[in-house]
Amino acid sequence: MSLSDIQSAIENKEATLGSVHLIAVSKVQPVERVIDVLKQGHRVFGENKVQEAAGKWPDLREQFSGVELHLIGPLQTNKTRQAMQLFDVIHTLDRPKLARTIARISTETGACPRLFIQVNTGEEPQKAGILPADTDAFITECRALGLQIEGLMCIPPADEEPSLHFALLAKIAARNNLPELSMGMSSDFERAIAQGATYVRVGSAIFGERNYS
Repeated sequence: MSLSDIQSAIENKEATLGSVHLIAVSKVQPVERVIDVLKQGHRVFGENKVQEAAGKWPDLREQFSGVELHLIGPLQTNKTRQAMQLFDVIHTLDRPKLARTIARISTETGACPRLFIQVNTGEEPQKAGILPADTDAFITECRALGLQIEGLMCIPPADEEPSLHFALLAKIAARNNLPELSMGMSSDFERAIAQGATYVRVGSAIFGERNYS
């Protein structure tokens, strides 16, 4: 699929399901591929690592105006300040210590990225995220710290039907009055949109397969 194919698929869904934002996931992609997508007019991108984003996006933002950068990978507490300077949106708020750190730096600087809480819907021990049973209390804790939480994010288990996890995330968001849902990737973004996704994170379907060597 090309960028235009994915945009068309999203637009077809939007006609009945509401607005959806496409995050082009540019992690581990050669800068030439990223520039090609920027030249096509796309401006919303996602990165997994603070260090990689710091080496890539300041220069690209000088060349292309209007870029909106999303952190969609785990955030180490000691990189919180740098992440808050680099990213417009953080999708992976996943523990009280990180929430307290973001709140403290936000108070110091007077600025804070938009925030999503990552929920470990599959309760996988190797995966980051708040457990579903703990999410309501964590949202309350974040709000008590003065953080404005926009929505929830999840990455379903690879071997389970993702729609079940998308539906669970939507249910948690609805009961906490959170309007945004970050869910769905290259293989399942259309199913995510059907369950209410407002942000989908698509990488290889736009840029091609990643080379991790």
